[in-house]
Amino acid sequence: MELYNYIKALHLIFVITWFAGLFYIPRLFVYQIEAFYKTAPEKEILGTQLKLMAKRLWFIITWPSAILATIFAIWLLVINPAWLYQGWMQVKLGFVVLLFLYHFKTHQIFKQLQDDDVRYTSKFMRIWNEGSTIILFAVVFLVILKDSINWIFGVVGIFALAILLMLGIKWYKRVREKNPNA
Repeated sequence: MELYNYIKALHLIFVITWFAGLFYIPRLFVYQIEAFYKTAPEKEILGTQLKLMAKRLWFIITWPSAILATIFAIWLLVINPAWLYQGWMQVKLGFVVLLFLYHFKTHQIFKQLQDDDVRYTSKFMRIWNEGSTIILFAVVFLVILKDSINWIFGVVGIFALAILLMLGIKWYKRVREKNPNA
């Protein structure tokens, strides 16, 4: 049982660092997109620095954390395969699949921006940034409540959070338009 707790702790640590990377990389994308439309030399200086920051974050923190979190999760399930038959775990694994889809799409955006291929607006990236937050809320509610039905109340809360985040983004945009240094 002691080994299980060590593996669980390592899994949690790498989930946290994985999410930290997923929370920060879209913010860097926002800055990269905004820098792309600046004039020289600011565009080149900011673009080069932001690409380097994104590359380091993505390949030194985010990807390794995703891989290690997954390895430790699989190890936990090998030790205790009964979890796989729990409804809440099946729903959680569905959210983990969504998390990986989010991660892979974020990787695609990362590669595009590294090539100066800007396909999204900074507003879109601010909204995209909230995707991992919503998945995190759903997974935490599932793990804590361990109930595949009652987590729905948590998801309703997630949607309320998403609405509040969208309103916050719109409010912040207005603030930035009035005061560009905000």
